[in-house]
Amino acid sequence: MNSVIILLDNPGDWKPYYETNSVLTVSDYLKHKSAGRERRLVINLSNDYSYNSEGYYASLLAQARGHRVIPDVQVINKLESGSGIRMDRSLQKLCYQWITKNDIKDDIWFLNIYFGTCREKGLEKIARFIFDNYPCPILRVGFNTRPKNQIESVQSIPLNALTSDEQDYFAEALDSFNKKVWRSPRLPKTSRYSLAILHDPQEKFPPSDHKALNKFLEIAKKTNVYAELITEEDATRLMEFDALFIRATTSLNHYTFHLSQRAVQHDMAVIDDPLSIIRCTNKVYLNELLEKEKIPAPASMLVFRSNNHSFGEISDRLGSPFILKIPDGSFSHGIKKIAGEEQLQAAFSTLFEKSAILLAQEFIPTEFDWRIGVLGGEPLFACKYHMAKGHWQIYLHSDNGKSKAGLVDTIPIYQVPQQVLKTAVKATSLIGKGLYGVDLKVVNGKAVVIEINDNPSIDHGIEDAILGDELYYRIINHFVRSLETQHR
Repeated sequence: MNSVIILLDNPGDWKPYYETNSVLTVSDYLKHKSAGRERRLVINLSNDYSYNSEGYYASLLAQARGHRVIPDVQVINKLESGSGIRMDRSLQKLCYQWITKNDIKDDIWFLNIYFGTCREKGLEKIARFIFDNYPCPILRVGFNTRPKNQIESVQSIPLNALTSDEQDYFAEALDSFNKKVWRSPRLPKTSRYSLAILHDPQEKFPPSDHKALNKFLEIAKKTNVYAELITEEDATRLMEFDALFIRATTSLNHYTFHLSQRAVQHDMAVIDDPLSIIRCTNKVYLNELLEKEKIPAPASMLVFRSNNHSFGEISDRLGSPFILKIPDGSFSHGIKKIAGEEQLQAAFSTLFEKSAILLAQEFIPTEFDWRIGVLGGEPLFACKYHMAKGHWQIYLHSDNGKSKAGLVDTIPIYQVPQQVLKTAVKATSLIGKGLYGVDLKVVNGKAVVIEINDNPSIDHGIEDAILGDELYYRIINHFVRSLETQHR
């Protein structure tokens, strides 16, 4: 578990707040090396981060000592250089709505951000976005009102410059950011490590159901690892933990990817790591990778919005019918079976709205797909995912929003055909050493990889049906071994 150090230039700056043993002066921190290998979270509240200042060296040495520090030197340099960031259209729209509602007339208006939170209702997503890019305790951000609604400046604010009202909000934000500053340990003895399990309670098809998530918490406790379920709203607390386990469906240009990136930047053990997300979530990339490494996969071709592809052109190469996919679809969304020109043009009108490139693949009908779970290069579980009744996919999504899935049989690893296991393990070796789910079909006695999932389903009573609690122990212990390796 991380213990917390709050660094101040002057202990008097802490007078407005509750007393805590976590406070240390910047000078004392620089003079005295921390004993042992205990992981620490350092919150650097120096009033001066400028190059060669004590505040700057506090962050620099914290990183050298293996501590997690906010802000780190990279962020300090970004603030010093004034390198900017741009918001996407959705965040620009939030800005526009807020300045209109609040009748802001100034060309530049300012927002204070405390550990990724702000007092202004409606701007919470913007505050988290800026904190993701500039993890710093207190920021003052300038925005232009016309014509772009974009960020003009990002600066750190000294703690002693806060007004009385701002001090109150800072204290609340710090309490939310790292509750261990104020609370006694929740366990009778200090846990070895802490694990954040990111999930989305509103997700329709989550990678793990509620019972499986509770199993992860239960088994983590038995292995002396403190685990906690967090959501996107807890993103600002990420640095409180030693490891991150993503149990929300991942995607590029999505909060799951951004949090994975931030966790890796702060030397946390992560599943799914950013590189695995990049390699797995885009079917165009994955198809190219499998072809390059000569891993058996369905015949395929790229289809471009800029070209006028015909049904005959594609079916001559792939047969009829064939499958058309968007690159980043999941749970059978964004996939069409095409049997004629009319179907193709209808699919183009829908799918090209989501991506400029589509992937066309040969249609390989089978009664079930193999799903091989692989952890750290070793098979973890095996399932037969049967097609939904009367359908050619595992999931059948109806127009009324309802969905149904095919039956699942969990199979002991020793009963799985060896070529299926070997192909799955070889395929994941191209991705990384994390947790993956490889979907395969057996065609004419040959295992063919359909896709590799960086975020495979682990539901209670299904993927764990053979191993039971052992499956959860193996995943938790994988995090422990990763962290112990880092420490060595």
